[in-house]
Amino acid sequence: MKEIVLSKEEIDQIFSYLPCKGVVLLQGDLASGKTSLVQAWVKFLNLSDQVTSPTFSIMQKYQNENICIYHYDIYQEGLEGLLKNGLFDNLFEEGLHLVEWGDEQLKEKLFQFGILSTVVKISVEKNKRKYEIL
Repeated sequence: MKEIVLSKEEIDQIFSYLPCKGVVLLQGDLASGKTSLVQAWVKFLNLSDQVTSPTFSIMQKYQNENICIYHYDIYQEGLEGLLKNGLFDNLFEEGLHLVEWGDEQLKEKLFQFGILSTVVKISVEKNKRKYEIL
């Protein structure tokens, strides 16, 4: 486990501790900074896409010639929503999969299919964010 506390201006420092492909489950309370982390990550990887939370579309995709980022928000329907909408299959695609509200149920399902995931727990600490990377 790695724990790091950063301000919004320092957020790029976290990316040296995070994978550049695979599945990352982003956990934290409402307004803890899950979407802000995705926005910074997309910018860090030199993609010009406008990142917003895919709350209603469940998934958005950002890509350039070097990488494809899949951004999921499963707050409303969880793992069942991914399965029902056929989006779970996307997690097998090459690229970086960032899942807001990814929980233990999803982590277990991924593990059943041989997909390991990284968990990032985000919490507010004064005017900064604490990131626990598991």
